[in-house]
Amino acid sequence: MAVPRCKKSKSKKRHRKAAGRYEGIESGVCPVCNEPVLPHRVCKSCGNYKDKQVITVEE
Repeated sequence: MAVPRCKKSKSKKRHRKAAGRYEGIESGVCPVCNEPVLPHRVCKSCGNYKDKQVITVEE
């Protein structure tokens, strides 16, 4: 029977198991225009970030 030569550390084991836990980036909803927006980014449709007008968007 095969026996591991060295003990795997907790960080190596957790790093290997973390790959199965990743489910991708969840998009949120802009509170002003209710469009989907990525987290920590300015809304492309209205130009708001954290309920403040950051950029002007031409429509």
